[in-house]
Amino acid sequence: MTYEGVLTKMQTEFGNPIQYYLVFENSFLNMNQLLDKSLTINFVGHQCLNCGKKKKIYRQGFCYECFYSSPAVGDWIMKPELSKAHLGIEDRDIAYEKKVQLQPHIVYLALSSEVKVGVTRKTQMPTRWIDQGATQAISIVEVPNRYLAGITEVALKNHYADKTNWRKMLQNDVEQVDLVTERLKVENLIPSEVKEYFYSQKEDLYLMDYPVLEYPNKVNSLSLEKTPHFQGKLTGIKGQYLIFENGTVFNVRSSEGYVVQINI
Repeated sequence: MTYEGVLTKMQTEFGNPIQYYLVFENSFLNMNQLLDKSLTINFVGHQCLNCGKKKKIYRQGFCYECFYSSPAVGDWIMKPELSKAHLGIEDRDIAYEKKVQLQPHIVYLALSSEVKVGVTRKTQMPTRWIDQGATQAISIVEVPNRYLAGITEVALKNHYADKTNWRKMLQNDVEQVDLVTERLKVENLIPSEVKEYFYSQKEDLYLMDYPVLEYPNKVNSLSLEKTPHFQGKLTGIKGQYLIFENGTVFNVRSSEGYVVQINI
């Protein structure tokens, strides 16, 4: 069977284990069903996720021009504390920014390697944690806009990592931490503006189970630019990574906008 299309991040479905889907324009693949099978991935070209043109991808699936013009990749995406829609101040497109920024956001602690702090829209739970390869996650606060979530995250970055160690995550080298207890430590660390939103009693610890047959001892990242034709046996899926038997790992999300042909 051959499937061809533009890569976007894998769609997920919470379950035991989590279900993963590669979705193309006219077809989709349930990746869990391909575990222990050999796949061939061929790099065909690029297609910008924003303008649809066959232009080299710059970042996040966007070509250079779209990355610096589209409101979907403004600086406030990566740095929520820069959000200004609550003040009525436009970055690139105020209507889009109000729609995304002025909705409930969660600040959370997650375990994917060590304890990390992060921000997500409430509608992205638990998708955000799955995409990071977190084995556990718990909410700290639920606030009404992205700015408040951003300043909370900034305050907690002094005490927790804000990025996942992707190698440790893929090797399942995860610290053993009680996140319910850890959450109680942060009440005095968060800004005064968000203390009223602090979760103290809520029982909402999420546990994630990934479809992995075998975790690698060492990981080598597959770049389709450098290796346009790859073949290997799929042994696991975690975060947005495909794990192959020889320790090769492929980050689907960082390859968004790449046109591929997959043979099974």
